[in-house]
Formats: sequence, structure tokens, C-alpha cells
Amino acid sequence: MNKISVVYCSHNEELNIEESIKSIKDFADEIIFVDLESTDRTVEIAKRMGAKIYKHENLSFVEPVRNFGILKTTGDWILILDPDEKLTESLKKLLKEEIKDPRADFYRIPRKNIIFGKWMKHTGWWPDFNIRFFKNGHVSWNEIIHSVPMTKGKGFDLVAKEDLAIIHNNYTSLDSYVEKMFRYSKVQAAELIKGSYKFSWQDLIRKPLSEFLSRFFAREGYKDGIHGLILSLLQSFSEFFVYLRVWESLKYKEVEIDKKEFNSVIKSFVNDIKWWMRKEFSWLKFL
Repeated sequence: MNKISVVYCSHNEELNIEESIKSIKDFADEIIFVDLESTDRTVEIAKRMGAKIYKHENLSFVEPVRNFGILKTTGDWILILDPDEKLTESLKKLLKEEIKDPRADFYRIPRKNIIFGKWMKHTGWWPDFNIRFFKNGHVSWNEIIHSVPMTKGKGFDLVAKEDLAIIHNNYTSLDSYVEKMFRYSKVQAAELIKGSYKFSWQDLIRKPLSEFLSRFFAREGYKDGIHGLILSLLQSFSEFFVYLRVWESLKYKEVEIDKKEFNSVIKSFVNDIKWWMRKEFSWLKFL
């Protein structure tokens, strides 16, 4: 028998968790719910929906907690799901068929990211493949935020189609974006410091500007309209904030800025902008 366990890790998700569990009730044989010190009705709702509840310290990010949740499962197959995610009927049907005669030990599933009310088809948010479905014992996570999980065996990518994607109701407001940015930036800065990163003022400029170029131009964020522009800028600011946190750890140490080098950094960015503008917007005559 191919028993399926669905694992959640959650903190204060009372507005999302019921709809998410509803989407997998007819799919899961077991629902493991790891609560990260919620103070709202999240646990009450999850318990009422049939989940097995486990408590864990809130680490501000979920990667290491997923391993804890997996250890509590009894299923042959595991699905990792976040409270703001749902499964489509087509995806459930496909995964059920897959486990009858598996093509792989773990599966990369596309995610349909809905941000500020819009499905983001560009800006680096689609198809956003994630390893979320796997044979028990074949996937684990390390303790690095947003890290790619460690795998054993053969992997398989599902087709990047809307009806086969996990529906991810990602950032629903600027407040939710900023809250995560503040939380994640602390973790990411700590990882840089732990890895012996040496702070440089150049990174405060280069890293955010590079992120904007990557999101808006290389990953065609402009095709997502105002949403693409706003998200490219927000992602750029998130990068800036990580390196700002590193500077904060240095007790706001005084750092000299060489004028010639500063000019070189800005000039390089301007040249990159012009190159992308000529490539993607050749009709702009003044370039």
C-alpha cells in the first residue's frame, strides 16, 4: 500500500490553513502539522481538520523543521506543503497515478505564485520548481534558509503547466512582504557572517543592483507589468537589507568610500542597464 503523509510547518496561519488542508483531505492518509509557537487559532483549526499536532521552537524559517516533521510520518510517500499553498485536482490525480508505478524517488513540482493578487509568470517566479513530493527517506533539508534539499535516488520534473502546479498564495500585502524581509534578512546575514564573509560597501550597491537587473531584465519582469517592476525593486531592497544587517553586526563601523571605485560601480550598472534596454527595448531611440 502507498500511504501518503502531508507535512506542514506553520506559525500563525489561521487565515490560510483551513483552505490548504481542505485541498489535500482527499489526498492524504496522514496530516502531520508542526506548529512553530503560534499564538492565534492555527493549531485549533488544524486539529479540527484532522491533523496530528507537534510542537517545535520557532526558528524563523522552516527548512530544519521539515526534517522534524518528516520523522513523525508513517507514510511511504511525503508531500511538503506550506499553509498558504493548495493542490489542484489535476495535480492530486497525477501524483496518485505516479506512486502506482513511480518514475522517480522525488519529484520537482512547479508553483503558481500569486503575489499582490497576480499570477507572476515572469520575474523569476515561474515555474519555480520545488522538490515537494518524494519517497520517505529520500529527501532532507539542511539548516540554510531557502536551500535546495539533499536527495537520494532519481528525480523527475513535472510538466510546467498551471493545472499541475502547487497554488501558492504568496505575498498578499506589502506588510507581509516587509515582515518576511525583516525576518529572513537576519537569518541570511547570520549565514554570511558564519561563512566568514567580509563586509564591503561595494556589495551594498552591487548586490541589490544585480538583483534588480536579474529580476526585471534577465528574468523578464517587465512582462509582468507594474507587478514585475515593484517586485524587482522589492527583491533588490531585500538584498540591500541583508548586507545592511551585516554592517549592523559590525556596530555600524566607519568605512571609507573611494570616489573612483564608487564611480566605477555606478558606471558599470548604467552600462548594464543600457545593454538590457537596447536588447529588450530597441525602440527607445535615445539609447
